[in-house]
Amino acid sequence: MVTRRCLLATSALILIGSAAFAAAPVPFDEAAFDAAQAAGKPVLVTISAPWCPICKAQKPILLKLGADPRFSGLSIFEIDFDTQKGLVRRFNARSQSTMIAFKGQNEVGRSVGETQPEWIESFLEKTL
Repeated sequence: MVTRRCLLATSALILIGSAAFAAAPVPFDEAAFDAAQAAGKPVLVTISAPWCPICKAQKPILLKLGADPRFSGLSIFEIDFDTQKGLVRRFNARSQSTMIAFKGQNEVGRSVGETQPEWIESFLEKTL
């Protein structure tokens, strides 16, 4: 039988878990990207590849920063460098491990190959 205490604990874990991944990268979705830009939200587009060691180093940094309350409104969209060539061209990315920051509809910066957490954090602050 489920007790009230058990139910409350489970609910708290779900809320904490969902808050921790509030700005986790999601696969690029045109409608969601357009909506986030139209709403003036901070947006980050990452161009990555599953075989890329730099991309693998960037992901935990982005997850950690995404859990930071300062970046709670940040939308992170991920584009696969190998399989989504049309989007890679659209964003004029020349290589994997590219991050493109937007403040609403305006591009505010690009970073390629960065793995220093403090530099990535500074880069993301441009979107705020």
